[in-house]
Amino acid sequence: MTAGSNVFQGRSTATPEEQQEAAILEFDALVDALRSARINVIVENDTPDPHTPDSIFPNNWVSFHADGRVVLYPMEAANRRTERRADIIDRLASEHGFQITDVLDLSEHEAAEHFLEGTGSMVLDRSNRIAYACLSTRTQLDPLGDFAQRMDYDVVSFDAVDRTGIPIYHTNVVMHVGEAVAVICDAAITRDEQRAAVLARLRDTGHDIVHLSYDQLDAFAGNMLELRNTEGDRVLAMSTRAWESLDAGQRSTLQANARIVRSPIDNIENSAGGSVRCMLAEVHLPHS
Repeated sequence: MTAGSNVFQGRSTATPEEQQEAAILEFDALVDALRSARINVIVENDTPDPHTPDSIFPNNWVSFHADGRVVLYPMEAANRRTERRADIIDRLASEHGFQITDVLDLSEHEAAEHFLEGTGSMVLDRSNRIAYACLSTRTQLDPLGDFAQRMDYDVVSFDAVDRTGIPIYHTNVVMHVGEAVAVICDAAITRDEQRAAVLARLRDTGHDIVHLSYDQLDAFAGNMLELRNTEGDRVLAMSTRAWESLDAGQRSTLQANARIVRSPIDNIENSAGGSVRCMLAEVHLPHS
């Protein structure tokens, strides 16, 4: 189970059946909002067996890269490991025309109880090949170093806690990095030297920085994702709750950089402990 290390999870008082029904409606509304912004969305249906209650967050088990490589990740919760599905990867090639050159399977680290949960554990600056990583039980140095070495990424790691001092489970709750704008709750980084190093790296790579408060972190404002639509325009996806938590200046900075797409997913955020970025496994694979 995942609730032990995710304090954002389990906030809903609805029954499991009610949560499931609401989640489906929220998921479909998010898909519609993205498609209205001319984002090419591929939806993969879950399977009844095995039971995978967190499969709405595919970015934790897989990432797709511009050189044609696919990376599979070691997951802390045993029930999440069954989310890794070769059939989905195969369909990207056979039905959607993407080129896959190799599958890099890091799940072998699970045997040593070392975990790295994809682009939840790492926020990737793909243009500059930097992996930002907030260390936790779900984000550990051994698989992080393995990813970095094999994928040719630099690592900027740090420690971060919520307002009560509990370690934050995933980096993509703390920060987002787009091509030109980064969003971060740097107040959550516990060590001054780490905070300075993260902010310096973001500035050195030319990013404008939007600083978040703890209240905004709790509203999942760090959990956003920049995409490109079919016309090549930037689109920034986030939840309605995240957007409403931002002040006028923050909104202005983000709107000057990208078209904003927001959708209400309060039930998913309350029950599953993740938000819009977690729901999107962006496909950077080349076309065949």
